[in-house]
Amino acid sequence: MNSSLPKKIAIFLAAILIVIQFVQPARNLGEAMGENDIAHTVNVPADVQQILSNSCYDCHSNATYYPWYASIQPLGFWLKDHVDEGKKELNFSEFKTYTEKRKTKKFREISEELEEDEMPLPSYTWVHKNAILTPEQKAILLAWAKKNY
Repeated sequence: MNSSLPKKIAIFLAAILIVIQFVQPARNLGEAMGENDIAHTVNVPADVQQILSNSCYDCHSNATYYPWYASIQPLGFWLKDHVDEGKKELNFSEFKTYTEKRKTKKFREISEELEEDEMPLPSYTWVHKNAILTPEQKAILLAWAKKNY
């Protein structure tokens, strides 16, 4: 076997990693709480809004706070995929545009996600410790979600 082959592969991979640093995915930098925000269609108490802003809005709104490592590829693409998927599932910034049936379904899904400890994602809270929900915060969100379906 050619002993220079692993070296050539390593150089090729390094070159790809360098080149993709110049390709930056689009960022989710819209308005989080615009005219279609959930607060304009259902009652969102201040404590619930604070929890949503701290633990949910980065992936489930039109505005994401990007940490420094979001500019490093392929992490930036991975983050974009998470945000896009999160907004597709539930976008608090566009909640007012949902049908009544969809709104009800989303509140049920919020309840299920909380009860099953599915949200926020561990991959998110691993870096964003302030997004980890306390038992009290989960109870507040759960009661609010259940009140709305």
